[in-house]
Amino acid sequence: MSSKEILAMNLKYYRYKLNLSQERFADAIGSNLTYVNQLENCKRKPTIEMLDKIANNLNKFDNSLNITASTLLKYDKSHVTNFERIDEKK
Repeated sequence: MSSKEILAMNLKYYRYKLNLSQERFADAIGSNLTYVNQLENCKRKPTIEMLDKIANNLNKFDNSLNITASTLLKYDKSHVTNFERIDEKK
């Protein structure tokens, strides 16, 4: 599994665990829906600075997770699941 695939899997896992839509998560990291979607679909590589920013913002939602940039790049088989889409309800 490539680092892009591991990152995509972990982002989806943590977003789902925190009940965040891609839109809400993108706002939290100061980015946009397209960028988050591209990360989660292995179409884009983030910078190290962006990985830190993502980890820090995930921790703001639940600091007990203790997520770091390196955590986002580690394979954890328990993170492999099929999630349903989380839509922003307005």
